[in-house]
Amino acid sequence: MAADRPHRPATQSDVAREVGVSRTLVSFAFRGAPGVGGETKEAIFDAAKRLGYRPNAAAADLARKHRSAVGLYLMDIRNEVYADILSGVRMTLPQEGNRLILSVSRSVDGVERGALESLIEARAGIIIAATLLDPDEQVQELAQIVPLVSVTRPVPGVDSVYSDDFVGARAATEHLLGLGHRRIAHIAGPDYDGHTVRRRSYQKTMHDAGLKPLTLAAEDFTQEAGQRAATALLAQGDRPTAIFTHNDQLALGAREAAHALGLSIPKDLSLVGYDNSRIAKLHGIGLTTVNLHAVALGQAAGMIALERLKNPDAPVADRKLTPELVIRSSTAPPAAYIGN
Repeated sequence: MAADRPHRPATQSDVAREVGVSRTLVSFAFRGAPGVGGETKEAIFDAAKRLGYRPNAAAADLARKHRSAVGLYLMDIRNEVYADILSGVRMTLPQEGNRLILSVSRSVDGVERGALESLIEARAGIIIAATLLDPDEQVQELAQIVPLVSVTRPVPGVDSVYSDDFVGARAATEHLLGLGHRRIAHIAGPDYDGHTVRRRSYQKTMHDAGLKPLTLAAEDFTQEAGQRAATALLAQGDRPTAIFTHNDQLALGAREAAHALGLSIPKDLSLVGYDNSRIAKLHGIGLTTVNLHAVALGQAAGMIALERLKNPDAPVADRKLTPELVIRSSTAPPAAYIGN
């Protein structure tokens, strides 16, 4: 009978005809509903395997009037921190059997409403968003349409999992101060809601030390933007002896700018990033950075998402992790500098 089937994806009706039962019984078997005998269920599954039938999880959700799929929005897959968040989320889902639907921003700066809308159209029961750049009010409005877990930034009234950026940025700045640096610059990211904490922490730490902050906002969060910003900072007559950046990608750009100007790291310029991405650990890079525990953020977000699916009325989750400074070879005491 299978040989006569048209060349198209197999359906439950095909399986039903193969076994000689109703399509409803096939549907019950795949949903685990009661009333399907053991031998009949085994015959249905065997026929489905022969025919190449794959259950449509989205259709099953629709039939049950329950959305079990978890949507994951990533701001920039080129940034390794998001790959780590993805790994953490995936660790939580297989044991529960929930589908994971991935959507990645296609724009340079991460503002991609279409990527989020595609998850809603795919009937995701909840969206884990890492990282949203929209204002808090827009994120809160989105959370009224579909349950949402915000990762890497807290949003009032929305399930949130994030690292304590104020603590992390302070540790990075204090590390450079402790080495003896006084001309410390900060390459910040663009001015989006929830993404200025590292900048404010750096500025406060510098003020507390009696020093003047030097902040330059990059055009976006990429390596290329970091190189452009660092080139501008290092072209100054009284150039900084250390740079702390919003993320590791910006730090790698600053590293390229320094080398292009003939500066040695850390002899001429100390460099601190933020994220603790895989490339920061490579021999020859050795980037001092702040570990925000991206995998753990993903795991926590996955667990909160599953709990929200089970209990929509649960209190709003606010999970804050403590980052830690990881010291490598990109920082050292400042050399004597003559440039004034």
